[in-house]
Amino acid sequence: MRSAWVIALLLCVLPTGLLPTAKAADTRLTVEVLSSDSGKPIDRASVVIVFKHGLGVNMKKIRTNWETKTNQEGKVTVPAMPRGEVQIQVIAGNFQTFGGVYQTTEPQQTISIKLNRPQIQYSENDARAKKPEK
Repeated sequence: MRSAWVIALLLCVLPTGLLPTAKAADTRLTVEVLSSDSGKPIDRASVVIVFKHGLGVNMKKIRTNWETKTNQEGKVTVPAMPRGEVQIQVIAGNFQTFGGVYQTTEPQQTISIKLNRPQIQYSENDARAKKPEK
């Protein structure tokens, strides 16, 4: 009789929340920043990662943005963040600024970003420009 009472109590209590709840799946994101012309890593590049949205994520309880710099291997690792959509911006000296949106779907994910050198700037007032004949 007593065992039936214990079983009935467990069946009533366990579904109400004593079981561990499943939290949103996390990912360990690594961003690798390379030079597009040489393929070499770019150290000390500023990397801004903004978590946009994901399924089953309560935004009040998680960190939603990270600002950091790459190491000598051109890498930045965010140890734990929810899976979903992230926006990444990279700024490095002597390179064009980069921005893009990515989906994080794996437990460990690496995103490689290749930065371009600045383009040559042209001006109408350039002294080298050919002047029209009269």
